[in-house]
Order: sequence, then structure tokens, then C-alpha cells
Amino acid sequence: MFTRFAAGALAAASISTLAVAAEAGTKRPVRWVSGGAVWTTKASAFAKFFNDGEITDRALQAGINNSGWTADEIQEGMTKSYDVDLVGVSRFLYSADGVKFLDDQTRSYFPYWQKKKTAVVALRSAIILDAADGEISSAGIMRQLPVDFRLNDNGVSDGSQNVCKDGLDEPQSTSLLSWYVFLPACVQANQILPAEPVRSAAPVRGLW
Repeated sequence: MFTRFAAGALAAASISTLAVAAEAGTKRPVRWVSGGAVWTTKASAFAKFFNDGEITDRALQAGINNSGWTADEIQEGMTKSYDVDLVGVSRFLYSADGVKFLDDQTRSYFPYWQKKKTAVVALRSAIILDAADGEISSAGIMRQLPVDFRLNDNGVSDGSQNVCKDGLDEPQSTSLLSWYVFLPACVQANQILPAEPVRSAAPVRGLW
């Protein structure tokens, strides 16, 4: 039976696979790679934006401008919390469908150094760690990323992300920040919740 203890153990295994330091979370959650140039948005710049809406980083401003949403919409969307079940989230992310989902969701956004090789493990560990308290958000998942991530638009990656929302036009359907906004809702919708226990009917007592 898949227990909460097992879910926690699987999350720990994901992190140890990446040899993560004791201090959780990368300080560089987005490194925007275009051609030969790299612009880094630090975790502190995202935190300031999430907390009070102030944008102090040029790369973050460009990311918002290219997202198809306003800064207020991105701030609200990335700080919105969704109730989840840790076991249900873990069950999904370790299933065959979950692995395919994680692979699809890291189309162009993946660990800076080992790229797609560790993308599934890294994103999965961030989501599970954020789900440990029964809630997830885009901001929370980003805080739990165990290594630097890059948005790559050169080589085999084109900088497009598979946003978990139908009916959107570009750039809302392909931008990184738009992808972040819808990621937690998509995880919530796909979690595999434990089956409710079947209650047996009370025996019918005879008239004698």
C-alpha cells in the first residue's frame, strides 16, 4: 500500500539522486538562455515580485512582457494555492503517465547543468516537497527547485513550454511564466487520490 511514509521516502530519493545540498532550493530558479547569452533571475527577485509586485530584474520584466499576461495576473496566478493530497500527487508523478507529464512539462525548462537528463527527477522533487503541507503553488514549486533551471531557446529547445491549459493562444500557450501559473492546477487535477473505503451494508435483522 502506498503510504504517506512511502511518498516522503520517494521525494527524499529524488533529491538525493541530484546530490542536493542541505539547504533546499536554488537561488537561481530561472536562467534565460538565448543564443550565447544568459540572463539570470534570482530567487530573491521573484520573492520580491510575489510579495509586493515590485519588479527589480530586467530579465523578469522581459519574461512578464513575453508571457501574454499582465504583471498583476502573473503575480496572482503564481501565488495562488491549491489543496492537494501528498500521496495522490506522489502516486501520479511516479506513475508512467506522471513521468510522461514531467517530461512534456520540461520541454525547454530544465536543470542548467545536466539539462533533460535530470529534468523529470528535479521537477518531481520540487512539486512533492511543496505538496508536503497539503498545498501547492507556482511560487512554492519554484522555491523547492533543487538546482538551477534554464529556459533554453537554442539548440534542440525552442523556449516553448507546454502550458496545462487548453484554448490559449501564443504567447500564453507557450511562455514560461504562463506555464508556471497553470502547473499547480494541472498537478491537482491529475493527482491519484486513495480510494474511499467501501462501507458494507448493515445486516438485515430478521423479524424473529
